[in-house]
Amino acid sequence: MWSGRLIAAMNASPSDFASAGSPGGDAASGPVLTFDGVSKIFPDGTHALEAVSLSVSRGEFVTLVGPSGCGKSTLLRIASNLDSASGGTVQVDQDRIGYIFQDATLMPWRTVLGNVELLGELHGYSREERRRLARAAISTVGLDGFEGHYPKALSGGMRMRASIARTLTLNPPLFLFDEPFGALDEITRERLNEETISLFMREQFAALFITHSIYEAVYLSTRVLVMSPRPGRIVASFDVPFDYPRAQSLRYEAKFAELTGAVSAALRGSFAHD
Repeated sequence: MWSGRLIAAMNASPSDFASAGSPGGDAASGPVLTFDGVSKIFPDGTHALEAVSLSVSRGEFVTLVGPSGCGKSTLLRIASNLDSASGGTVQVDQDRIGYIFQDATLMPWRTVLGNVELLGELHGYSREERRRLARAAISTVGLDGFEGHYPKALSGGMRMRASIARTLTLNPPLFLFDEPFGALDEITRERLNEETISLFMREQFAALFITHSIYEAVYLSTRVLVMSPRPGRIVASFDVPFDYPRAQSLRYEAKFAELTGAVSAALRGSFAHD
């Protein structure tokens, strides 16, 4: 179920989500999200994060990879105001965040159209406005014709598309992705990777993405950050040199294998030096 605090944090004005050009064009306007020396210690004494600094601008797709329990999801929760940092500073427009969870979090008693309209309804948009925005978002994620279907009739990939469409209705400049494709089969995952890239190119949002797949991280991103075991720290950063759009064949090229190998080595090294 959607958290009330998260709904309050996604307080955008209704608008169309028009094309914004190719990624990178708006990065000069400054970061949408900045962590500066962020640490997190939970009340039970668990030291989750230590001195994490990173920034993400519009037109950047930044992915975090790291071992389980290293604080990746905690960073997203801090960014969205679902949790607070113990130290350091966070700068983000928390009124304009799109948060995509590991599960699609659709309401089973609502159709696709009803689920996608939900955020507009919670923000008080008129019925006509939220329906217009919902239909545009459904078309954007390729679910035309499924507006009247209930979640139980959809595949896992289609449910995730509906979740993304719901968030698109608020036109957020920042998307937080908490390993959204991890539970899907490989073919569906690759298809959604391609669709995410298309959406990123069209909407020009800033993205902070979490995955355990190094191949997915390199394929999607403009930059890949490697985190250490807990307490999580940024131990390596890799710029991804491949142009968008990215063909499936990229995964089989030597330069792609070289970069994924370097990211993997950095991840293994983070254990060795912990």
